[in-house]
Amino acid sequence: MTRICLVRHGETDWNVLGKLQGRTDVELNSNGVEQAKDCGRFLAATTWNLIITSPLQRAKKTAEIIQTYIDVPLIEMQNFVERSYGDGEGMSPEERLLAFPDNQYSNAEDRASLTNRVMAGITKINDEYEGGNVILVAHGAVINSILASISNGSIGSGKTQLHNACISELEFDKGQWHIKNFNKVDHFTTVA
Repeated sequence: MTRICLVRHGETDWNVLGKLQGRTDVELNSNGVEQAKDCGRFLAATTWNLIITSPLQRAKKTAEIIQTYIDVPLIEMQNFVERSYGDGEGMSPEERLLAFPDNQYSNAEDRASLTNRVMAGITKINDEYEGGNVILVAHGAVINSILASISNGSIGSGKTQLHNACISELEFDKGQWHIKNFNKVDHFTTVA
């Protein structure tokens, strides 16, 4: 049975401000660093084979911090880079409402493309690390897309607001993926 622990990256200043980050490469803030440490301490209690991360620095730094607690290889996978929000990136909620009242950001990656990309990555993980325990550090839209795809839309995109540095767990058993839990934050010792 393959197991994937999905970790959303720690907090950034743009998260605090409600700005849409997308592919904009924003770094963790001090709270985000502490959240990543909490994840590392929590995940160190279980055996892992590998950490996979999005190449964006907020995810990669979260993964690197986790790796200081878990001595396993870390690789980047482009499949798990955050969704591009096109012209909506960098805008506050108020700015987005004025510019894009329908939430349709010009030049953004469409949801179907996002889902195809991330689920191809999940399949690749299962094919290459079958039976392994893998930590995947990614982004809110990426993780929500995975959860929505596996749950047939009952959770995830458009329904679940994921916390920074939350943990969700997937298991591949009897030919299909199952969601063991999602959006867990009980590992925090700091303010979430």
